[in-house]
Amino acid sequence: METSSQINSKYSEELAEECLEWIKVITGENIDTSGDMDNFYEILKDGTLLCKLANHIKPGQVKKINESKMAFKCMENINAFLEAAKIFGVPAQETFQTVDLWERQNLNSVVICLQSLGRKAHNYGMPSIGPKEAEKNVRNFTEEQLRAGQGVISLQYGSNKGATQSGINFGNTRHM
Repeated sequence: METSSQINSKYSEELAEECLEWIKVITGENIDTSGDMDNFYEILKDGTLLCKLANHIKPGQVKKINESKMAFKCMENINAFLEAAKIFGVPAQETFQTVDLWERQNLNSVVICLQSLGRKAHNYGMPSIGPKEAEKNVRNFTEEQLRAGQGVISLQYGSNKGATQSGINFGNTRHM
């Protein structure tokens, strides 16, 4: 079992800030986008902004946003957002538990969920964050094109560009 301090050590202010800036762009809400843990928590804990975010991505996704500060109403908001996130295609392992946010148990998982949602946003015509998800790219070649390609020796075979002693790296990797 990880302790909350272990979990919170994975928390990235930079990614949290990216999430808040993205939320600000989409919702148009004037929020403090500092990735500081306290700020991140304060802005998101009642779930209202998360619900507004869901409704900006897909209008009417969250039927009722509770403006009340009562615990169970806030938790209802967070829950409604999580349901919406799943509908938008955020995989279950990238969502968080309501208490992760509400009781501040694991803000890192909230960041992961928002990052994941941020990658899906372009599917709904919204600005997205993070690396763009790979899209299926089906290519159809004619027989002639395939034969023509057989005589070509690709430069990739002779290149060690991007290779290091620790193996080959493609693109920039993010160390979590």
